[in-house]
Amino acid sequence: MLPVLSVSLRSKSAMAQAQSDPLPSWNDGATKASILDFVARVTTQNGPYFVPVDQRIATFDNDGTLWIEQPMYIQLAFALDRVKAMAPMNPEWKTKQPFAAVLDNDLKALAASGEKGLVEIIAVTHAGMTTAEFEKIVTDWLATARDRRFKRPYTELVYQPMLELLAYLRANGFKTFIVSGGGIEFMRPWTERIYGIPPEQVVGSSIKTRFEIKDGAPTLFRLPDINFIDDKAGKPIGINEHIGRRPIAAFGNSDGDLEMLQWTTLGASGARFGLIVHHTDAEREYAYDRDSHFGKLDVALDAAAVNKWAVVDMKKDWKRIFAFD
Repeated sequence: MLPVLSVSLRSKSAMAQAQSDPLPSWNDGATKASILDFVARVTTQNGPYFVPVDQRIATFDNDGTLWIEQPMYIQLAFALDRVKAMAPMNPEWKTKQPFAAVLDNDLKALAASGEKGLVEIIAVTHAGMTTAEFEKIVTDWLATARDRRFKRPYTELVYQPMLELLAYLRANGFKTFIVSGGGIEFMRPWTERIYGIPPEQVVGSSIKTRFEIKDGAPTLFRLPDINFIDDKAGKPIGINEHIGRRPIAAFGNSDGDLEMLQWTTLGASGARFGLIVHHTDAEREYAYDRDSHFGKLDVALDAAAVNKWAVVDMKKDWKRIFAFD
C-alpha cells in the first residue's frame, strides 16, 4: 500500500506542478524566468512597473519565431508551388527566368535572379484575383502541402513553447499581434485558428488592391504591385499604422526584427521586454544564424547582448519544439 500511495502522491504533485506552470515546454532557466518576471512586474497592481491592460501590446514576428522558416520561407514554398500549378497556362515559362528555374527545381538559378526575380514570382502568383479567391487558394494549399523533412502540414510546424507564451500573455491581459515580413493576406486566413490571433491583429507586407464592382457585387482585386514591405525599418512603421500603440514586448528571430525590437525597448519609460529566438537545434529543428539565407541573425544577435534582450537557445531552453515531439 505504501509504494502505491507514494506513486499516487507523486503523480498528483506532478499534475499540480504542470497546471501551475504556464510555460511547460520551456526548461527552467534565465530565459523562462525573465519572461515570468516581466509579466509579473507589468501586471502587479500598484507596482512601480504596472501597465494598464489597454497598453499591454506584444508583437511577434512569424517566420522563424512562431513557425519554421527553413529550408525556405513557407510563403516562398507556396509561391513556387503556384508557379508549377500555373505553368500549363503559361508555356513560355519553360524558357523564361525566373520561372524556368522554378520548373526545373534549380534553386541556384532561382537565387541568382535575386530580389527582382522573387518579386516577379510573387506578383504573378499572388495577384490577378480577388482577395476572396486568394484566401481560398492559400487555405486549400495549406490543407494539402507537406514539409519535405517532417512530412507534416506546415500549420503543425509551429513552436509549442511560443504557443504557450502567446496564451500566457493573453491570460495576463496582453493583446498579441503578428508583425511579419510575410504577406498580410497570406497569413490572415489561418492565424486565428493556429495562433489565436485574429486577422485584424496581423500586420504584414502587402500588394496593392483595387475596389471594383464585378457581376453586381463589390470586390477587392489584387494588383501585381508592391504596396508595403513590413520588414526591418518597415516594422515600426507598420506597427504605428496598424496598431497605433508602441508595444511593451516584442519577439523576433532575425535581423529583420531588429528595428521592431529597438522601437519596443529603447528610449521608452517603464518595463520593456525584447526576445530573440536563436535556432541552435539541428537535431529537432535547424541550427543557423549569421550566414543563413533565410532568417539571418547577425546584427540583432550582437544587439541583444548590448540591449539586454532575452535570447532563446532552442536546444537548451525548450523541452520540446513542436506539439508532436
